[in-house]
Amino acid sequence: MTVTGLPFDDFRALLRDLPGPDTAALVAARERDRQLTKPAGALGRLEEIAFWLAAWTGRPPAVTRPLVAIFAGNHGVTRHGITPYPSSVTQQMVENFAAGGAAINQICATYDLGLKIFDLALDYPTGDITCEAALSERDCAATMAFGMEAIAGGTDLLCIGEMGIGNTTIAAAINLALYGGTAEEWVGPGTGSEGEVLKRKIDAVKAAVEFHQDHLGDPLEILRRLGGREIAAMAGAILACRMQKIPVLIDGYVATSAAAILKAANPSALDHCLIGHVSGEPGHLKAIEKLGKTPLLALGMRLGEGTGAALAAGIVKAAAACHSGMATFQSAGVSTKSDG
Repeated sequence: MTVTGLPFDDFRALLRDLPGPDTAALVAARERDRQLTKPAGALGRLEEIAFWLAAWTGRPPAVTRPLVAIFAGNHGVTRHGITPYPSSVTQQMVENFAAGGAAINQICATYDLGLKIFDLALDYPTGDITCEAALSERDCAATMAFGMEAIAGGTDLLCIGEMGIGNTTIAAAINLALYGGTAEEWVGPGTGSEGEVLKRKIDAVKAAVEFHQDHLGDPLEILRRLGGREIAAMAGAILACRMQKIPVLIDGYVATSAAAILKAANPSALDHCLIGHVSGEPGHLKAIEKLGKTPLLALGMRLGEGTGAALAAGIVKAAAACHSGMATFQSAGVSTKSDG
């Protein structure tokens, strides 16, 4: 990465020196798992999740204060008619979240998850990425820092999600800049774009990446030029969780694009993260594969709002509960596997 002496320098320094997993906690979790009343490996991926929790929290697997954080932003690129919904819907949905009327509210209530909503200057859309940078370096860095504060109240599992009319266009542009290919491979329907609207969306992604092509060798420059406030804030939140030993569940296509920026800056940057689900957005599975991850769920959802990550949090909670609550062979008086 190119050091500029500008606001991104603090984030470059953090990304260069990320803390690793707690190997002692991981070894202890594996040892307990061998003693639980089940055949080795019988809980499949639930066992892997328990080990992941131990490694990235430094303690026995537990989820006691899970939090869903939704970051909302608006985008100047919507002026090109790339979505069937007006940008005003972003604010309206934020109000719906606050009133408890959205899907994410019901999932959080079902799984006993906390919920925070972050309104990121919705009255001031980012720059139109087809002809200008979305954000200045200073604004992008400040928004990342704001995202880092999402965990200030305390949590031991963060689910990141977003709301922003036009932001699947942003995600597609980020993926095209990071991984190449064609705009058609990365652009999907989002909130229902089809026909001429979908064509304008594809054209906007092509134009944006072409306009910024001389500056796409630096992941943080991709973020500020092609991203948005909710993308920058999610990247900051993921990074803060790494520094504070908090595991992360990443939601859909847009949240994954924020994570991809960090992965491009440091290949180990997402080791403390799992992908909650693969969405119905066509480019999402390809993006997940680029990150080397396997999603926990595949339900054909493409709502955003952190819904897929929140559903996956139920699985993570169950994994922790099985690990901590199951009896051992000795305590239950159950015979172990015969050596004969």
